[in-house]
Amino acid sequence: MKNSLPLTSIAHAVDVLNKEEVIAYPTEAVFGVGCDPDSKIAVTRLLELKQRPVEKGLILIAASYEQLKPYIDDTGLTQAQRDTVFAAWPGPVTFVFPAKPSTPRWLTGRFDSLAVRVTNHPLVVELCEAFGKPLVSTSANLTGLPPCRTSQEVLAQFGDDFPVLIGDTGGRTNPSEIRDALTGERFRQG
Repeated sequence: MKNSLPLTSIAHAVDVLNKEEVIAYPTEAVFGVGCDPDSKIAVTRLLELKQRPVEKGLILIAASYEQLKPYIDDTGLTQAQRDTVFAAWPGPVTFVFPAKPSTPRWLTGRFDSLAVRVTNHPLVVELCEAFGKPLVSTSANLTGLPPCRTSQEVLAQFGDDFPVLIGDTGGRTNPSEIRDALTGERFRQG
């Protein structure tokens, strides 16, 4: 499918997402590729593009905590655990929460949990607000290649007709830190 590129507006990006397609967009450190988390078709396209097994699970990136609540079960968190999460958000820290039983396996993979983040990247906040929900988010790179840090690198790896929301990354060197919301265990250093 040919898209008129670059994605010149948030509205255009939302239109592409609503067609169950995958887009690229800047995040805090690298470009991400993402799609509608509620569309099995879109998530399957993303997994095929990345050559990523569904069993690994995915990350959702959102404009607000409210956008994540349909997917995660936060009822087991203590106030101290909530305070830890909310002290890091919005920002480049991803937390793993128990998933609601209704959360699709194409998001959780082999886990009963889901990795989620409330971003502070203004373009992604605007995109998620306009889309009305979070996006699946994984680094924009093909297997074996480094994550893309510019829109030009995305087009070089994914092709000139790949839909890219043009913008700058947040300038971070490392990808987001990943921690367990219940235990605080760090899975990936940020």
